[in-house]
Amino acid sequence: MNNQKNRTLLLALLIINAISTILHYTDNLINYNKYPQPNWITPNSIYLAWIGLTIFGIIGYLFYVKDNFWLAYFCLVIYSITGISSPGHYFYSVQHVFSGKMHLLIWTDAIAGISLLIFILRSALILKEWYKERGVNI
Repeated sequence: MNNQKNRTLLLALLIINAISTILHYTDNLINYNKYPQPNWITPNSIYLAWIGLTIFGIIGYLFYVKDNFWLAYFCLVIYSITGISSPGHYFYSVQHVFSGKMHLLIWTDAIAGISLLIFILRSALILKEWYKERGVNI
């Protein structure tokens, strides 16, 4: 897969993650009292976490398109936490207290975050795109 296709795929994954997380985090914010979560999570922390983590995703993409892969990977892994951490709700209650919509949003978020993480691992470990930073071709 060439570099432009990888950039397009990454952008698509970031858009999917952004849509998924905005839907889940907004639902979590609106229905704050219905989502089981630790006491330290507040409505403001939900909003701020989404903004902060999404900024990492945007910065990661910018690093990636500039072939600064290690910084891109770092930022994108942090951003993937936005979705991957969503099933953490299940640690704070039994599953039957969640509505179907809540389950759907949690798992859509998790799958989107995992997909982004798979992209990063593929880029770093299989394609070894980071070799470009050193001017080495494989």
